[in-house]
Amino acid sequence: MSAPTPEKVMQITTGGWAASILAAGAQHGIFTALEGRPSSAEEIAQGSGISARGAQALLDGLTGLGLLTLSNGLYQNTADASAFLVKNKPSYLGSLAEVFVQDFATWQKLPEAVKTGDPVAANTTDVADNPFWHMLVPAIAALSFPVAKLTAEKLGISAAGPVSWLDVGGGSGVWSAVWLGENSHAKGVQLDWPGVNRIARGFVEHFGVANRFQTIDGDFHTTDFGSAQYDFAILGHIAHQESPEENIAIFRKFRKALKPGGTLVVNDFILNNDRTGHPFTMMFATQMILVTKNGNTYRETDYRQWLNDAGFQTVNVLPTGTPSTVLLAT
Repeated sequence: MSAPTPEKVMQITTGGWAASILAAGAQHGIFTALEGRPSSAEEIAQGSGISARGAQALLDGLTGLGLLTLSNGLYQNTADASAFLVKNKPSYLGSLAEVFVQDFATWQKLPEAVKTGDPVAANTTDVADNPFWHMLVPAIAALSFPVAKLTAEKLGISAAGPVSWLDVGGGSGVWSAVWLGENSHAKGVQLDWPGVNRIARGFVEHFGVANRFQTIDGDFHTTDFGSAQYDFAILGHIAHQESPEENIAIFRKFRKALKPGGTLVVNDFILNNDRTGHPFTMMFATQMILVTKNGNTYRETDYRQWLNDAGFQTVNVLPTGTPSTVLLAT
């Protein structure tokens, strides 16, 4: 057995450096400029409007992180950078990196949060008109895009005919954008705060399906979901910010809102029953400590119990190949 080295600890210790380098590269459009066009440091500096010294330091850092390669003095994107860091691609995650870096001050308060068990962030999840939503909501859309497509395929949305769904806390509207694109006869309804719904309408319009997308302004804790109205319902990345009791109450409202035989789609960062799982999912619990009063990263068995308590008889797991998991409840 080989002796331990400080490599892993040093990688984690300098994680803030890595995130900052990535965010700076995204903000200055480095990956977009390099897409299909290998360039020198001088060319990148001139094209992006940053200093020659800054360009070289940033390119060194991005190459060290494995996001760029260097050959004969020319830098180019790796496959990962091309897939996830080029602007205007649906999979773009550069904005998320910028949001995370802006939130470093909150993470510095984690020792206090874990000691008290209370949130310390100014951007808590229960503030409807928080400007933070205008940064976060579009930034996280890329995380849900492939999951929404995969779920649409599993449920046969494209051939389902004139179905409708209710997306509660739908944020950017990415699920409706994807599903409406799959089915030209369907109708999507999103319930969220007014400011978030404005973002969603603009996002969905970009996909050319806004004429079949409706929004309901309201707080899902207090707004009625209706009765036997929808073929499908969606709760994406919301349950983790709620308490177990609140989740049961929300799932009961979904059960009432669905038509007989309707399906509830729950998408979230879900742990295995022994509290292991994807590293991102396991770390996400600390994010919930920082920004929510009662949220957590919950286990699959927790979701199953809540859904059963709310009247759902069957719960099936749909692996997504991402840190998040989809549960299909009927």
